[in-house]
Amino acid sequence: MTPHLSAIGFHATDPADLARFWAALLNREQAEPGPATDEFTVLAPDAHGFDLRFVANQDAEDLTSRGHFDLTSATPEAQQRTVARALELGARHIDVGQKPEEGHIVLADPEGNEFCVIEAGNKFLADTGAIGAVACDGTQTVGYFWSEALGWPLVWDQDEETAVQSPHGGTKLTWGGPPVAPKTDPNRLYFELTLPPDADEAAETTRLTGLGARRGPDGGVLLDPDGNEFTLRKARP
Repeated sequence: MTPHLSAIGFHATDPADLARFWAALLNREQAEPGPATDEFTVLAPDAHGFDLRFVANQDAEDLTSRGHFDLTSATPEAQQRTVARALELGARHIDVGQKPEEGHIVLADPEGNEFCVIEAGNKFLADTGAIGAVACDGTQTVGYFWSEALGWPLVWDQDEETAVQSPHGGTKLTWGGPPVAPKTDPNRLYFELTLPPDADEAAETTRLTGLGARRGPDGGVLLDPDGNEFTLRKARP
């Protein structure tokens, strides 16, 4: 059985504040704080979606951001409302080289994580949710890996750019293809995968390594073929 993409994790210097920002912007509920005061969770919108997990890391600002959210807009007015709400909550405009004629608006959350508010009418994101895509730096190989790892079909494979989407629909995971900058430090954003309680975690780890993953230096995380960190755990019974 393939694992479920249960959460997108973020290293954060102030995880509680960042969780509040994203919960408010996406109109999602937050999980009740547990005993771990350094971890805060914004809950998925449905059983097929993923949580947002914010984990304390005082070195977060020094980590590289190799992925960002593309937020969708139903109308031009909705795009402007999302931008206004984000700015009200503590986001800011940033320049990543976007051109004035491009319809999307690039912002950064309170800890500098880039995200884009996409213009209405974007056909590629038409069948997604509020988070239309998690857009990542990455090779074609890593797109193929994640398709097999999650059991999600490829919905884009052109000019070494790839994208996958759950058979249930929702957010797409995309990789922009070359050039991909060398990876010299951990990512600020990472994937969390969850297996059913009765699954064989060792067998699944073997399957993933057979697809091209490898263990990280400390053995606590796995790395995809591009070296991006992800975790694998079994759900609690």
